[in-house]
Amino acid sequence: MSAAAAHRSAVVAADLPVVDDGGQRRVAAVARTFDVRVKRISYEADTINSYELLSPTGGELVPFTAGSHIDLHLPNGLIRSYSLINDPRQRHRYVIAVNRDSASRGGSSFVHDTVKAGDIITISGPGNNFALCEEAEHSVLIGGGIGITPLLSMIRRLDALGRRWELFYAARTRAAAAFTDELSTLSSDIHPNLHLDFDDERSGRVFDLAAIVKNAPAHAHLYCCGPVPMLEAFEAATADRPADHVHVEYFQAKQPAAVEGGFEVTLARSNRTIAVEAGKTILDALLDAGIAVNYACTEGVCGTCETRVLDGIPDHRDQFLSTDEQAANKSIMICCSGAKSRKLVLDL
Repeated sequence: MSAAAAHRSAVVAADLPVVDDGGQRRVAAVARTFDVRVKRISYEADTINSYELLSPTGGELVPFTAGSHIDLHLPNGLIRSYSLINDPRQRHRYVIAVNRDSASRGGSSFVHDTVKAGDIITISGPGNNFALCEEAEHSVLIGGGIGITPLLSMIRRLDALGRRWELFYAARTRAAAAFTDELSTLSSDIHPNLHLDFDDERSGRVFDLAAIVKNAPAHAHLYCCGPVPMLEAFEAATADRPADHVHVEYFQAKQPAAVEGGFEVTLARSNRTIAVEAGKTILDALLDAGIAVNYACTEGVCGTCETRVLDGIPDHRDQFLSTDEQAANKSIMICCSGAKSRKLVLDL
């Protein structure tokens, strides 16, 4: 996450280890898997399907909060995070939406091509790195493309709380925009709150994100999820706002992973030292050495692989830790970050 994302909720699971983070106790992200059944797959837009997931035994699922995600543990060995889009009050189901990415590394394409209604799939979570501030008097939600997904559960929660909100939703075309029909049924006064923007209908205008931020009330909380250029523009536009009023969720990395290698990682708890060679991330080196560690996105955006640093200087490449957290060098995302020192000592 970016520096703007000052507040993060912990993974919803019992008996998880706690990380001491500068005096703040934060639950460490630990994958606890369980099975769900795919009840229904629905077409939502060009390249986007939604997937309704239920307990195979018909019981309740682990509760979640607005902005949460789950991790799908796919049969091809990949783990991918997807936002929960349904109402957090619903305990009997999870609903996610998956965009078939033209640059898919095997996650979204596998889900679209392989997962069928009735299938049993393994998931972990829910976790929340994009938590909604429920006390805010006014919330401004900005989504681009598939970035609409975490905002949907936020809207449902804000409506349930009777809070004021606005949604600015940008997409390439109307056909590529998911859930527009559903959005129009969420609230009787939805239309003043909902602002749709499509690339092919602007007639030369641009999606003026700076103006959206400028016009937002000073006390508003602002949320943005979408492609990297949108998020970078959002962070620039909100630089002068209070950090705890600005919230960002990245779906993909801003910069390449550190694969320069040439350093060692010492694992304090297991008393092992692993060489990280050129062309490999720390995660690669640990997995190659047969060391079991938690990971999901492999891009430094989900926080699953966050590991405490006991000594050494990390080369941070993630979008999960804030600028201050990166400067403190107390933890590292081993899936993408490297080392500026010859050795890192990790709490593993």
